[in-house]
Amino acid sequence: MSAVSRRNSILPVPIKNIERELICPICKELFTHPLILPCQHSVCHKCVRELLLLNHEDSFDAGSECSLPGSPGPRSRVPSPSMERLDRLARSGSISSPGWRRGSVTPRITTFPCPGCQHDVDLGERGMSMLFRNFTLESIVERYRQAARAAVAIMCNMCKPPQQEATKSCMDCKASYCNECFKFHHPWGTPKAQHEYVGPTMNFRPKVLMCPEHEMEKVNMYCEVCRRPVCHLCKLGGSHANHKVTTMSSAYKILKEKLSKAIHYLISKEDQVKTQISHLEVLINETEENGQLAERRTNEHFERLFETLQERKFEMLRSIEQSRTRRLDQLRGQVDEYQGMLENSGLVGYAQEVLKETDQSCFVQTAKQLHTRIAKSTESLKTFHPVADPSFDEFVLDTSREETLLKELCFGGVPDPPIIDLSRSRVYNEGLVCWQLAEDTLATDHQVLEYRRLGVEQDEEGGSRWHPSVPVYGSSTVVCDLEANSLYSFRVRSCHNSLYSPYSPEVTFHTPPAPVFGFLFNDKCGFSSERLTLSKLRDSVESAAGMAFLLAAERVQTGSYMGLDYIIGDTGISQGRHYWAFRVEPHSYLVKVGVASDSKLLEWIHNPRDTSSPRYDHDSGHDSGSEDTCYDLSQPFTLLTVGMGKVFIPKASISSATVGNDHGNRVLPMPQRIGVYLDYEAGRVYFYDANTMRCLYERQVDCTGTMYPAFGLMGSGKVHLEEFITAKRLSYM
Repeated sequence: MSAVSRRNSILPVPIKNIERELICPICKELFTHPLILPCQHSVCHKCVRELLLLNHEDSFDAGSECSLPGSPGPRSRVPSPSMERLDRLARSGSISSPGWRRGSVTPRITTFPCPGCQHDVDLGERGMSMLFRNFTLESIVERYRQAARAAVAIMCNMCKPPQQEATKSCMDCKASYCNECFKFHHPWGTPKAQHEYVGPTMNFRPKVLMCPEHEMEKVNMYCEVCRRPVCHLCKLGGSHANHKVTTMSSAYKILKEKLSKAIHYLISKEDQVKTQISHLEVLINETEENGQLAERRTNEHFERLFETLQERKFEMLRSIEQSRTRRLDQLRGQVDEYQGMLENSGLVGYAQEVLKETDQSCFVQTAKQLHTRIAKSTESLKTFHPVADPSFDEFVLDTSREETLLKELCFGGVPDPPIIDLSRSRVYNEGLVCWQLAEDTLATDHQVLEYRRLGVEQDEEGGSRWHPSVPVYGSSTVVCDLEANSLYSFRVRSCHNSLYSPYSPEVTFHTPPAPVFGFLFNDKCGFSSERLTLSKLRDSVESAAGMAFLLAAERVQTGSYMGLDYIIGDTGISQGRHYWAFRVEPHSYLVKVGVASDSKLLEWIHNPRDTSSPRYDHDSGHDSGSEDTCYDLSQPFTLLTVGMGKVFIPKASISSATVGNDHGNRVLPMPQRIGVYLDYEAGRVYFYDANTMRCLYERQVDCTGTMYPAFGLMGSGKVHLEEFITAKRLSYM
């Protein structure tokens, strides 16, 4: 049988049988104006718009007939690993840039995960306007709607009440008409008489598909790389210039032939499919039975545990009761004994009666034993000691080990818990949390990270409420919307076949007092390429003590200057509160870190100071005495001296509680990571140990101009910016 005859032999499929193919994966309803994503999956127009505009006052300009109308607005680009995180990512997606002096385009949300394949879909700068409407799917949905409401007729859009049933629809006018109205609105001899009309429909599609990038051009080619229709301008100088394209007719013929062959193959394998369905149904029954059996066995195991606990509980409570009864009896007997020592009662009363005896023989006979008893009572009175201990310390039960064992109680197929990697994890207003799996652990399907803010959000048990993340299919994830200057606890566990491992040990991180300020090193303003080496991504800078440095040192004797080599961030600050962090290599000789105004930077760059004198700079960290006269003044810069594995706190430190005035307290070990926090409105700058968020030093700074992160290097040294500080900038380069 030929391909043509096979195609003609395809039996029509009842439209109601394909409902599952017509459901949007996001809203779970029939598609409404579906758009084709670059990965070839379809999503409702309104669903894509809601994903991109969630919590943003944005809308989009369709720009062509391939998408619905809207209006443009600012959007931000954020990474999105899964559908469940879209709400959180969209809430944290706006990247603020307060005080950015350089002109820049506001970032836009253009990336989201496809709900069908979970791959990130990047819409580019044009956003939704670059997506095609899936008119074929739209037509099928319309036919399905008509089949579902076969008894409901499509009415004429032009009739006055009462409306007549429509007999045809005009694809040019995008309206439905009865016979009389159609003749009236499409008279013979007029251009409207040439309009294309079809049977009654609610689905009006354009006659020609227009290019979303070049709105006045028809699509007439098919890009085999991007798998989408394009126009000739896209091929000549657009984004598809270097891609392989074919004619639309050729693509139509090839794709239709492939689809027909695939359909016929499936139809020919119908018996095999039915056999496999039967096998799956057997597996479903076995799964149900085995699941119920596993539940019964698990219940039996726990019932035995409960019985054992009840037995032990009964025995231990009985031991406590027996000990309490025995002690009470002893103490009450001692009370009775002491009651007898009171006058006119008990032993004393009896002795008083014996003293009344006048017969000497009888008195001696009775008094001897009585005297012995009284002597014992007198001795016990002098050396009072309770006969029983009221404390039940020996009955204190420590169940911590058993509780740990019960918490770790799991099935045999559960993997070992992962361990959070503190060396790679970074927490700011967003947190990057990384973990490692045990080398010999079982395979895992995914991990789930949980975190909580300590001290708030109390749950029923009095602790902070844990916030779970969506399933993570790698060894790290990003947590958004963390509160500034707060302590957070994190834990993670693995999952395999719906079985969860125990939680990893909890780790805590302290968030900085302000959001992350993103910047890269500036390779233009005052940058000395002779003595400084900048990385390709501009996220690290290195100073090498080479020949130029030695020659400069030699010229100091003749009056020449040898100064610091300054480098600054490429973004300035003119308002708000900002935090950034970096690493200084331990072998670095001398590095200055801090902030400086634009005017002060120009002075440093064009008028270098003589660093051979310890008084060259009142913020040098040298104990020259000049700092004391200058630290009372608010300067347009603040720099902290770091070098040789140490941090040198200036003598007149504001934070007197942190360091003393003696030299030993002013020289601290250099932290692995150093953080800087600038409060522009308050005019204060703070330096932190970024690992522990302990403030090392703070002081007033004059923020009248634009402030820049500033670094000065002399001799051998290297500074690395934190990944979070550069990530937002690098993603738009």
